[in-house]
Amino acid sequence: MDAPAFELSGASVLVVGASGGLGAPLTRRLAARGARLTLAARDEARLRELAPPGAAVVCADLRDAAAAAAAVQAAVAAHGRLDGVVCIAGVVAFGPLVELTDDTLVELVETNLLGPVRLMRAAVPYLREAVSAGRGAGGAPGGAFVVNVSAVIAESPMAGMAAYGASKAGLWAFDAAMARELRSARIRVVDARPPHTESGLADHPIAGKAPRLPRGLAPDDVARRLVEGIVSGERDLPSSAFTA
Repeated sequence: MDAPAFELSGASVLVVGASGGLGAPLTRRLAARGARLTLAARDEARLRELAPPGAAVVCADLRDAAAAAAAVQAAVAAHGRLDGVVCIAGVVAFGPLVELTDDTLVELVETNLLGPVRLMRAAVPYLREAVSAGRGAGGAPGGAFVVNVSAVIAESPMAGMAAYGASKAGLWAFDAAMARELRSARIRVVDARPPHTESGLADHPIAGKAPRLPRGLAPDDVARRLVEGIVSGERDLPSSAFTA
């Protein structure tokens, strides 16, 4: 069997949004691969319920400008380094733009776009250090990585979800630029745009009501594909990457 492009065993990985319907199966799969995890989300009690042995837990709300740096510092404090970051945190709103309040617009942008941007800003210095130091005997392959989960709506905008789609499309554009900016540093930046997934996000919008949606993908299948992308060294995970 060919060696993996990135070896998760022993890697320090920060998962932001770990308590959600996609974050929980992703956490299980990363733990099964031997990653040393730091789990961050708003719901600390839920995090402690799902945290595997040895995982660190930190309460973090990406609407708070200081939360991203605090989550990164918690990972470094717990495991001595940071090799990878996965950001699945997000909120959704439905309805015509004119019906959305300023508070809703701000929460969409702060959580879906500014939060991941701040998270990467805080993480990059430690990811650079991890690349320089290597890992284990001779260093583990693959440098370091960041995976941001935007959404299929970044590729296919929908009426009634304009502000949400804009926040996700902004993240996609940011990831594409950062992938170029950090490539020479051997920090892989991956934007993942899975189709609608039965994660429960659409059932808890911050505004409006979800339209009738087709049956989505199983969260565990999406989590499996994300881990495959990390291990195999993929640099982009468009919506088509999640279909059979």
